[in-house]
Amino acid sequence: MSGKITGFLREYVFGLSIIAFIVGLVFLILSLIHYFLPEYQPEFIETLDTWNFYLVIIGLIVFAFGAYYLYSYLKNRKFVLEEIKTNKRSEFLKKHGELKDTVRYMPSKYKKMLKEKEEELRIK
Repeated sequence: MSGKITGFLREYVFGLSIIAFIVGLVFLILSLIHYFLPEYQPEFIETLDTWNFYLVIIGLIVFAFGAYYLYSYLKNRKFVLEEIKTNKRSEFLKKHGELKDTVRYMPSKYKKMLKEKEEELRIK
């Protein structure tokens, strides 16, 4: 069961990290409006009066997780795409171990790209 959940999260890490980033940012902004701009707060923020402190903490945590996973996905994606571009077998072999480790935690599309490149350059 955990393999299915992990697989799902790996396939949709980009979309989920964007959603977490936006949700965390919205929670954070709305709860900070309560503290710093009380005259401009919408009615639904006033009803959450005692919960706004918790929304600040939840917003920070969700925002941080979303930002971290978004950054790490984009960094790994850039690395994989740059290394797969090469047509020299020797350059590819230098980064092959690191590339395999990076691709292991990315969506299956990048695993297929790596496998095709390995077949093209005849690497086991």
